[in-house]
Amino acid sequence: MTGGTAHAGPAGTPWTLLLLAGGMAILYGVLGVQAASSVIVGGLLVVFSIFLVRHLAFAASALSAAPGDMRTKTGFDFGYRPFVSVLVPCRNEELVIEGLLGTLLALDYPDDRHEIIVIDDGSDDATREIVEAFGRAHPRVRCLHRAPGSGGGKSGALNAALTVTRGEVIVVFDADHKPRADALRRLVRHFADPQVGAVQGRCIVRNSGESQLARTIAVDYYSGYLVNEYGRQSLFDLPAYGGSNCAARASWLEAFGGWNEDTVTEDTDLTLRLVLVGQFVRYDVTAIDTEESVPSIRRFWRQRYRWARGHQQAWREYRAPVVRTKELSGARKIETIMFLLVYHVPVLSALGLAMVCLRAAGILDWGAGIDLTPVATLLFLGPLLELAAGLIVSRAPRSAAWGILLFLPMFVIFTIVCAISWFDGIVGKPYTWAKTPRTGHGQAPREHATQEAAA
Repeated sequence: MTGGTAHAGPAGTPWTLLLLAGGMAILYGVLGVQAASSVIVGGLLVVFSIFLVRHLAFAASALSAAPGDMRTKTGFDFGYRPFVSVLVPCRNEELVIEGLLGTLLALDYPDDRHEIIVIDDGSDDATREIVEAFGRAHPRVRCLHRAPGSGGGKSGALNAALTVTRGEVIVVFDADHKPRADALRRLVRHFADPQVGAVQGRCIVRNSGESQLARTIAVDYYSGYLVNEYGRQSLFDLPAYGGSNCAARASWLEAFGGWNEDTVTEDTDLTLRLVLVGQFVRYDVTAIDTEESVPSIRRFWRQRYRWARGHQQAWREYRAPVVRTKELSGARKIETIMFLLVYHVPVLSALGLAMVCLRAAGILDWGAGIDLTPVATLLFLGPLLELAAGLIVSRAPRSAAWGILLFLPMFVIFTIVCAISWFDGIVGKPYTWAKTPRTGHGQAPREHATQEAAA
């Protein structure tokens, strides 16, 4: 990913805090402490129950439909061969960029039907020299350079390349990714359908041995993301464009004026813009690449904070257009709203935790008739069922199931991150793109990069 100054959206809405505080004061003033607390706890139970049903539906759908798609023959010829522009935005990626370029050169796609453009976004390490060396040896590789501080973050780098691309389809890989040889063919085949605006492939973590956290995140990618994306596709035709190992139709990108430079989650933003104009996003479980997971809590915090800020911004910007649009059915509108609220549910979890602490301290009471134990159960049961279903669908080894044990502390951290992100977004705290540092763990030796991709 790149650096730069992509922002997490417009000024905040601090009046929201005043409305919430006023509403709580009125609720407690009119109903009293016990009755008002009971209403809030009951509301939390309803929300968590709704999202539990959503998780269960996704898990059942994936168990039913995904295995057949995952067995699509490797050598199958899909026929459709549009000209493709492969874009790699990067800044200070010397640890991983050579591994990616080696796999891109090994892609099983006609040389005269694709180009590879690397956008060096003001790197001050050896990234530029590595890419230029590849360019001299392989004419398909081009390197564009942006001056430090050019702005726009990843979106700005991609938009700079969009002005010179020739492809009908634009495929994006982050610098730490390494696609399988057939990934490009599998991604672009969906664009034979004119209603498809974007396609997302499946990403698998390759550095799971670097730390216990990386191992746990690997389980989430291997199973949780698979079930979530597949469930949204099979039930609603609404999977999300994920930002890497993904493809978008160039004509729609041009119509939108490129990627949105005023958000730090350009993938969520593009997903919603496509849905609102009646275009479909497809999830291809067989278009596989590997990526590097964050190996430490500090990097996990930074990455998830950025995701939360961008996703919560998307809720503020797109909730009204989603409700008004005529391109979505009632069921698809409800699912899109739930998708937009995914990073708000942990904020409600933080509220529930705070209420439990206040009750333990004797400050709040909601009577003996309502127990928050079901809340805690519902918080974790849905995601855990998705993970279990994904492990079954993927035929993962039994040892992978042990990685699920760390999801409890990870979810607690994620809850805190989302709550802080929500508050910062509401009050309008400035935030710009934060690049995820790489470790280069799991990279093949330089001389073997191309051979690894072919294998």
